Amino acid sequence: MPDTAQRAPAMTARAPIDPLALPDRVKFLIFGIMAFGQFMALIDIQIVAASLNDVQAGLSAGPDEISWVQTGYLMAELVMIPFAAFLAQALSTRWLFALSAGLFTLSSALCGMAWDIDSMIAFRVLQGFVGGAMVPTVFATGFSMFAGPQRAMIPAILGMVSVLAPTLGPTVGGWLTDAIGWRSIFYINIVPGALVTVAAIAVIRVDRPKLSMLKTIDYSHLVAMAVFLGGLEYVLEEGPRHQWFEDPAIATAGWLSFVAFLLFLERSFNSGGPVVKLSPFRRPTFVFACVFNLVIGFGLYASTYLIPVFLGRVRGYNSLEIGTTVFVTGIAQILSTVIAARLSQRVDPRIVITFGLSLFATSLFLTSHLTPEWGFHALLWPQVLRGFAIMLCIVPSVGLALSGFGMTELRYASGLFNLMRNLGGAIGIAVVNTWLGDNTRVHVARLGESLGAAGRNAPELLAGLATRIGEITPDRAHAALIAQAELGRVVGRAAMTLAFNDVFRLMSWIFLAALILVPLCRPPELNAPPPAEAH
Repeated sequence: MPDTAQRAPAMTARAPIDPLALPDRVKFLIFGIMAFGQFMALIDIQIVAASLNDVQAGLSAGPDEISWVQTGYLMAELVMIPFAAFLAQALSTRWLFALSAGLFTLSSALCGMAWDIDSMIAFRVLQGFVGGAMVPTVFATGFSMFAGPQRAMIPAILGMVSVLAPTLGPTVGGWLTDAIGWRSIFYINIVPGALVTVAAIAVIRVDRPKLSMLKTIDYSHLVAMAVFLGGLEYVLEEGPRHQWFEDPAIATAGWLSFVAFLLFLERSFNSGGPVVKLSPFRRPTFVFACVFNLVIGFGLYASTYLIPVFLGRVRGYNSLEIGTTVFVTGIAQILSTVIAARLSQRVDPRIVITFGLSLFATSLFLTSHLTPEWGFHALLWPQVLRGFAIMLCIVPSVGLALSGFGMTELRYASGLFNLMRNLGGAIGIAVVNTWLGDNTRVHVARLGESLGAAGRNAPELLAGLATRIGEITPDRAHAALIAQAELGRVVGRAAMTLAFNDVFRLMSWIFLAALILVPLCRPPELNAPPPAEAH
């Protein structure tokens, strides 16, 4: 009898935990902790965007080196997002999330203490890798804990976090840098990160670890995934600046990424312990939802990137002015979250996503009428419409992608789905950078031809400018050079504005093209509980 009494607790301890059976207050507490951790990880992608010049000056870095402060973070995060599903099973959601939050906090402190650009890049890579685990884990946990109308709120809340964090990043970073200094954008993570770590250890209980999985891990699969995603991100980030595959380093990275991708696929299908399972792609609706997320990531990250670039290069705004101008997009996203959540419960998600993609395309088309004088007021309504539309895109796409999976497969589906959004963002930024550079050169040439064809107009304009400048400086030759430089600046500013318009117009066509896939999706049953796991 004593032996039986001793074995009973052990058997109970090994019994699986049913997340759906947890009390509602515990579910909401767990979800709130994890959603805040996800927000921290996502906001740090863009929090340095408005402060790169200050970081560059503080660390005495070169222009090519400073871009790796963002590139390194994104590369590492891309590798961790799909890997997190494996780690969540092996370590349990509790310990993976706690380790991710704790190491993210430590690496944030190290970034703040960086003494040169090399140490900063190394700490940012660590920060992106460990923080990336929080992003897909909260999606999978939210869908496993809730059912019915409560589950319908999960895509809305997490969708808001996913788009609000990158949007607020430049605003928060610019304000902190202006008020305290650039190191504060990393130190600000320490207190909330520590609280999230402690709370995760104390509260999160949704599954049990399977430490035996760590013995079966296929390291060749992990390395192949890391080389494939890291190499792809490197090519996308550096390609626009170095003429793509004309540069030997980019060509080498591209070939390594391609070969690693083939090995990754081979290991995914044939390995006994794959780090990523591609089984969710057996569902056509999941595939279509991933394509939607790729397009959404393209539009979200590219537009979030382009507006600050326009304001900085064309309007000459500083980091605080840029942050204040783009802040309205985040407000619109918050306001539209409740609407998107309610629509997702009452309306076919295909109808909601059709309106979302159409409105986002409309907002991009409205932005394609920029002039060099556009500022806060001119950009207000296009940005509000874009912020409102993005939630109508994300909420139904999350529901289409993640509904109907059991807990184990749900983790992999969440990782792959979130990977698509980040890949879309990386592709989007690379593509719009290339379009922007190419179209600017085309418009400079066309404006130059127009000035040449004008005959007397260009010389008369230069002569008039030189005469006015000559009233300030007596040196006629110097006045003529200043006049030529000023005309060149005006032409360059106009050409770049026209190039921005071309890019926004092309992006609007991409969103309209995505509408072709909407009728092919089959709406899921959001009220149905996930399938039972086999034990």
